[in-house]
Amino acid sequence: MALISSTELFKKALNSDYAIGAFNVNNMEIVQGIADAAKAENAPVIMQVSAGARKYARPAYLLKLVEAALEDTGIDAVLHLDHGADFEICKSCVDDGFTSVMYDGSKHPFEENIRVTKQVVDYAHDHGVVVEAELGKLAGVEDAVHVAEREATFTDPDEAKEFVERTGVDSLAVAIGTSHGAYKFKGTPYLDFERLQKIHELIPNTPLVLHGASSVPQEFVEECNKYGGQVPGAQGVPESMIEEACKHGVCKVNVDTDLRLAMTASIRKVLSEHPEEFDPRKYMGPGRDAITAMVQHKIRDVLHTSGK
Repeated sequence: MALISSTELFKKALNSDYAIGAFNVNNMEIVQGIADAAKAENAPVIMQVSAGARKYARPAYLLKLVEAALEDTGIDAVLHLDHGADFEICKSCVDDGFTSVMYDGSKHPFEENIRVTKQVVDYAHDHGVVVEAELGKLAGVEDAVHVAEREATFTDPDEAKEFVERTGVDSLAVAIGTSHGAYKFKGTPYLDFERLQKIHELIPNTPLVLHGASSVPQEFVEECNKYGGQVPGAQGVPESMIEEACKHGVCKVNVDTDLRLAMTASIRKVLSEHPEEFDPRKYMGPGRDAITAMVQHKIRDVLHTSGK
């Protein structure tokens, strides 16, 4: 029951057909739901904290919540910073005890991205912490990350090779067609698997990361809308595509939107069916159960890390 590094987890996953689930945490119920699911499935798990989560729940609370969940369930987990905006935020998380940090310099020119990523890598490695970086831009919206569809660019395989060689980064998030948020595709879903395979061929020892990988299950979209929500037309990445990506070097798959939808659908249902209810435990409890069920499904049926 400890915070661990992702290094060994990724080594085992790199040439397999499974990946480690990275689930965003924002409050106690989400942390508990993820930990309970990982324990039930005897699976490795990454709990990750975005800029929005740090602002909402505050870093000290999130760290202690995760530590409490590990103590309660007896599991081990990676604590990861998601989309660190600059060196200072990454340094702060390293100093606070995170075991993994992501510096997202994808919005910057190539050379600037390399410069700051190398700075983060040097500091993190000196403290035994691993680093994820990003090359290429994902469209969509997630917390403080806003990228218009026309500005989204896929990762160039040759640049990926140069980037990893010059920065020494431990894992690389790539853009192959996924996007943040609940509205990932307007038409037929498409991921550039040929590009992914090329990247993996050029940097075969570097674990790849898939951001914006929620599948946006329609049953939760429909339930949200049934009980007063307004999320029409939401569409995610088909789970079969996630499974295929895991065969080509993807070792970490980020999931956030699906958790939000599952919890929100559950809470809306309780409050709609029991309008007299005002005890937060009576709707947050079912919301937590919905998180557990969703994470178990991802671990067992999509990422195939049960028992690993």
